[in-house]
Amino acid sequence: MFTRNVEPAFYDTDALGHINNTRLPAWFELARNDLFRLFTPDLDPRKWRLIMARMEVEYLAELQYGSDIEIRTYLSRLGNSSFTVTQEAWQDGLMTNIGRTVMVQFDHQSKKAMPIEGDLREALEAHVQEEPVAA
Repeated sequence: MFTRNVEPAFYDTDALGHINNTRLPAWFELARNDLFRLFTPDLDPRKWRLIMARMEVEYLAELQYGSDIEIRTYLSRLGNSSFTVTQEAWQDGLMTNIGRTVMVQFDHQSKKAMPIEGDLREALEAHVQEEPVAA
């Protein structure tokens, strides 16, 4: 599992006074960089080997300004060429959001999915875990 802390800025809030729901997908993407480095260590977009096939975010509780948010990133499924990245947002000991993103290892020239094999597969397997059971 990868973890990353985000300190919300005042501009991340909305008219209701909590963190705007549009910020979570951006923070989740930022936190996926640790995972992206397994595919492209220097994050050079000219060498990119991934595409996003699906993204969803569940909003379980409000996030508040003034307290850091911990983003936990892991794989909940590892297939032949695709995998599901699950991300949890935690604030003050409470899981407030859970996101799932399906990524595909992809050859942009041939426009085809590529199998995940060898050392890369082993590196990804180290980050596979089950999602928490909803209460």
